[in-house]
Amino acid sequence: MKQPLLMITGDISDTRYMTDDFFKKATGTDDKKVVYIEAANHIETYWKPEFVGQEVNEVINFLNKKL
Repeated sequence: MKQPLLMITGDISDTRYMTDDFFKKATGTDDKKVVYIEAANHIETYWKPEFVGQEVNEVINFLNKKL
């Protein structure tokens, strides 16, 4: 079964390399997308309203298209 994949990370996150590596290795679908939140580090993506808002919008758009 092919599942769509959405990954979101801060573009200056110290863990971004893990997202990039996982995204490249994700198999089973060509329907995948990675979103980089500009100027966000890892922890900020959890609590800064301007970053959380972007993430929520991406998830909502993704689910609206895929469900």
